[in-house]
Amino acid sequence: MNIKSLSPLLTSVALAGFIGVGDVAVRSFTPQFQPSAIAQTMPSGKTEAEKNIATITKNKGQIGSGDQLRRFFFGDLLPLGVQPGGAGMVVSLYNKANDVTFSYCATYDVVVAVKKGRITAFPASEVK
Repeated sequence: MNIKSLSPLLTSVALAGFIGVGDVAVRSFTPQFQPSAIAQTMPSGKTEAEKNIATITKNKGQIGSGDQLRRFFFGDLLPLGVQPGGAGMVVSLYNKANDVTFSYCATYDVVVAVKKGRITAFPASEVK
C-alpha cells in the first residue's frame, strides 16, 4: 500500500480531529456564552415565572389564557390527568419547575383553575 494514496484520507481525519478539539477547548474556556438556568429576579422581588403564574391566575376563565399558558411555559408542562369540566374535558398540566398545576380546557382554549402542588384532579366546582 502506498502512503501517497492514504494522504488525503489522513489529512481529512487530522483536520476533523483538530476542529473537534478546538471546539471543545473554546467551549470550555467561554462559559459566559453557555445558557444558564438561573431564575431571573425582577425588581419587584418576584421571578419572571411567578409573575407569569400570577398573570394566568388573574386571567383564568378568559379567552386567551390558554395561549398565555403555552407561551409562558412552552415545553415545561406535564399532563397529569383528564376530568370532566369546562365544555367537556379539562386537562391537568403540571409545571415541575414551579410546582404549580393548571387545569386547561382545550375546547375554549382557557385555563380554568390554578393551584400550587401536583394535582391530578381538581374539585368539580373549580373546573366547570
